[in-house]
Amino acid sequence: MSELPRQQEPRPRGLGAAARVTALAGSVMDLHVRIALQEVDREKRRLISGGVFLAMGGTLMLLALVTAEAALLVWMLEAGGWSLLRSLLTLAVLNMAVAGVSLRIGGQVLKGPFLPQTLDGVTKTIRALLGKI
Repeated sequence: MSELPRQQEPRPRGLGAAARVTALAGSVMDLHVRIALQEVDREKRRLISGGVFLAMGGTLMLLALVTAEAALLVWMLEAGGWSLLRSLLTLAVLNMAVAGVSLRIGGQVLKGPFLPQTLDGVTKTIRALLGKI
């Protein structure tokens, strides 16, 4: 006995339209995700290159500071007629004063409300560096 072909039941029109809208929305979301990943990649490269240039600038600034202090020391010895010990002590006091002001400003900048996750991360990092306290 041969079977008669079954007729498919007509599908409601709303489901086909909903499926197309869902597929379109998924396609748009995929596009947005791809664009976001490209932007993250560009930002990552920008941040890394910025960090490299900041490190180079900091290193060169440190070398310039050492050179300037050496030149100041020579000038104090020759032009001022100061002794080597007096010149070195004067430079040390000057460096400590500048360091104190810098630390005070840095402390004020870092003081303030922090998110609990930030404080927890900093605490864990300090414990890892210094050992369990």
